[in-house]
Amino acid sequence: MRIRVVGAGTMGRGIAQWAVVAGHTVELADARAASVGEAVAFVRSMLERAAQKGRMSRAEVDRALAGLLALDSPHAVPDGDDAPDLVVEAVMEDLEVKAELFTGLERVLPATTVFATNTSSLSVTRIGARLADPGRLAGLHFFNPVPLMKLVEVVPGAATRTGVTARLTELVETSGHRAVTVADTPGFLVNHAGRGLVTEAFALLEESVAAPASLDRIARDVLGLRMGPFELMDLTGLDVTASVMETVWTGFRHADRLRPSYLTANRVAAGLHGRKTGRGFYAYGQGEAGPDAPEPGPAGGDPARDVAVTGDAAASLATVAAPSDTSLVLVPTWGTSVAAAIADGGLPAERTLGLDPLCLESPRRVLAVTPATEASAVRDAVAVLARDGAAVTVVRDTAGSPAQRLLASLVNVATGIVERGIAAPDDIDVAVTLGLGYPRGPLAWADTVGAARMLALLRALHAETGDPRYRPTLWLTQRARLGLPLITPMAPLPE
Repeated sequence: MRIRVVGAGTMGRGIAQWAVVAGHTVELADARAASVGEAVAFVRSMLERAAQKGRMSRAEVDRALAGLLALDSPHAVPDGDDAPDLVVEAVMEDLEVKAELFTGLERVLPATTVFATNTSSLSVTRIGARLADPGRLAGLHFFNPVPLMKLVEVVPGAATRTGVTARLTELVETSGHRAVTVADTPGFLVNHAGRGLVTEAFALLEESVAAPASLDRIARDVLGLRMGPFELMDLTGLDVTASVMETVWTGFRHADRLRPSYLTANRVAAGLHGRKTGRGFYAYGQGEAGPDAPEPGPAGGDPARDVAVTGDAAASLATVAAPSDTSLVLVPTWGTSVAAAIADGGLPAERTLGLDPLCLESPRRVLAVTPATEASAVRDAVAVLARDGAAVTVVRDTAGSPAQRLLASLVNVATGIVERGIAAPDDIDVAVTLGLGYPRGPLAWADTVGAARMLALLRALHAETGDPRYRPTLWLTQRARLGLPLITPMAPLPE
């Protein structure tokens, strides 16, 4: 296939590298002529490095570079039969700029050339609406760095022809990446699914449940995420994250479960964007440890009192069968607060602490304290939980726990995506694992916990907080009631 890539910046050069390695001929163009030469040199250096590391042969590198052609203009008129089969646009994220580019290309390229926009946030339908033939355009959303991020969102607009979608999907799949078809909605699939983690992390921060570093440690060690939400936002840039949060929330008419935080505006205005400005939720630069700062260890020593545990989730930690007048009481909570457990069970408020059952098989224990908890009880509880070498994070009491709330939000947002028909269930899990690096897709993750248990968690969070962001989706509710996996598709309807 002959592909014209317009835009020689980070995304454009990445797309060009991916395409030539897959055996396609790539015409690379940019409004700034010097950018094309720089991009060609960059692709050459990346392929040479691949050859040095043994990932490509010399012949493969030479063949790929021979297929990389520099154009003088994005609107170059093809010579004879050398018209591109596809144009992939990777210019600035501005609807007017993209629409003007495609209307100009429509005048010089044949009707058989398919157009694709790499937009990450703009409406594919609105871009295509400027064309005489909007059916030839679709979204082809790559992720950075393109050669390593093996996912591409194929986004048909409202007028895109079915054959165009199928053709782009085949191109992606035969060129080494995984294609997922996504409806033309705000945030498409991956950016939409990613709101579950960051919006809930901000909600926890708003409530002063724990500091960003503590919440990041919980996300990594208890949920198994490669990066916590705050270090992730520091990496991508809070200005970018805040913009995406607002776009998705506004685009879905202020849906409660996508609600952004009031905390972002001031942090963005203050330039606390993360790594690129030297300071975000962490400080960066010479002498600064950033997210890698060492964690203070728990106080040593044996607990000065016995430990009783309510329920079976953490029974192995108990040293006595029932609470005495002096013993600590650990309460495993699921969607409810320690305060509620104390009130409902008549437990001693000064000696009762919460324990997240999600953390029992992880290298980190999460201990929740209420305003009534004695300082000595906290020290003794930390000593109990650290006996097997586990790290211990102390958080303030909240409905559920930080890990439970993050997981509940991930699952609720993902089931909202599939409920709206934005993407197929299989594609959601694939896109989230490939595009966001989560240890498993949110639907499979919920099934691992148990659909009924996830439903109980969200209902408890909703009841305790009154916040509609925790209202369970119908998709989750139905499948939990029927005993079906969350990946079960919708029932087919007769023609």
